[in-house]
Amino acid sequence: MIKIDESIFKAYDIRGTYPDQLDEEVAYKIGRALVEYLKPTKIAVGRDMRLSSPDLCEALISGIVESEAEVVDIGLVSTDCLYFAVGKYGYDAGVMITASHNPPQYNGFKLCKKEAVPLSGESGIDQIKNLVVENKFSVPLKIGRIERIDLDDAFVNHLLSFVDQRKIKPFKIVMDAGNGMAGKIIPKLFSNLSCRVVPMFFELDGSFPNHLASPIEPQNIAPLRERVLKENADLGAAFDGDADRVFLVDEKANPLGGDMVTALVAKNLLKKEKGATILYNLICSKAVPEVIEREGGKPIRTRVGHALIKPLMKEYNAVFGGEHSGHFYFRNNWFADSGLIALLVCLELVSEENQPLSALIKSIDPYFRSGEINSRVENIPRMLEEIEKHYSQGKVDHLDGLTIDFGDWWFNIRPSNTEPLLRLNIEAQSRETLERKKEELLSLIRS
Repeated sequence: MIKIDESIFKAYDIRGTYPDQLDEEVAYKIGRALVEYLKPTKIAVGRDMRLSSPDLCEALISGIVESEAEVVDIGLVSTDCLYFAVGKYGYDAGVMITASHNPPQYNGFKLCKKEAVPLSGESGIDQIKNLVVENKFSVPLKIGRIERIDLDDAFVNHLLSFVDQRKIKPFKIVMDAGNGMAGKIIPKLFSNLSCRVVPMFFELDGSFPNHLASPIEPQNIAPLRERVLKENADLGAAFDGDADRVFLVDEKANPLGGDMVTALVAKNLLKKEKGATILYNLICSKAVPEVIEREGGKPIRTRVGHALIKPLMKEYNAVFGGEHSGHFYFRNNWFADSGLIALLVCLELVSEENQPLSALIKSIDPYFRSGEINSRVENIPRMLEEIEKHYSQGKVDHLDGLTIDFGDWWFNIRPSNTEPLLRLNIEAQSRETLERKKEELLSLIRS
């Protein structure tokens, strides 16, 4: 019996390097443990295009069926298609084999239960970890059945249900799939629209030969930005490896943060559902709640992370929730996230507003932002105390880390869950203030 590396069990998923941290034996035991914990009858299983995914998928499925549960194998899909499968067809659980945006040597499992409710640290993943480590499973009485289905057409129809596809103009869009799962679903989705797609890196290749499928990193969207200008395109879109996150680039090749996409989606959805509640995490620009309020909606500020946002969305019956990291959650998508839905909703809005994407952003965003800046700090609690003391004249809150607001500028600083890092985000009404305060804060943090 192998020794299990317990560090692969994260706050929101299971993830590690293959095959040293995560191999077929571990995958088999995760399948056994999932059934032992949830007692499901039927589990949907999907996978991405990573080189290790087929073998891990086979082992996981063996663990599930040898625990008497049935498997619906939906094959190569995006993560939001896995959520769709569980939500639409009423399966008891779902597993997506993916490491999302991580380098090619990584792989992992995103887990959810009925109605696409995610399993997270204390709500499922810790319990599965304990079962895997203890290696004590019930003796099965029978082997479960495996069914293989193709959900692409049904999933595309679901995505299109969020917009009036007749309204979407014939935009020229550069799409960077990053050799990930967007390369499989984008052609099928956009065959229903009048847009012209300029494809980049649509070949499914888990070795990521062109760049990592992590579009939140500036270097990974540099080719997309160049191509948008070269093609004189209306906009660009980049997806991460499992295609559940999207990042947009305007016609001038300026990248949009996830918070600006949140504002755009909110603006469009509030046209359709007046007075709706919309959630946004506290790293998002002040422009987000301002847009929501201006459009007649009710903004609610949350901590960072899908395991926190999804239950709050249900509690408030929120139509939508957005994060700066490119995750966008929809009530009519079982409160699960989908970059594809966010892209379609934005295309519908830009069509209706009848102005370039850059002009639309300029009309809602008067602020300047630093982006997330990471600093290695050994004594994080003491540093947070020092920062709070230094900036005590501002409005302080501790919803997630430390946020201090001075009116014309604000910042949030919060610890990483996995490393001795502090993550800093600053926003100001002028670039001069932003640069001055960024230098000031980093000097204090890194002294």
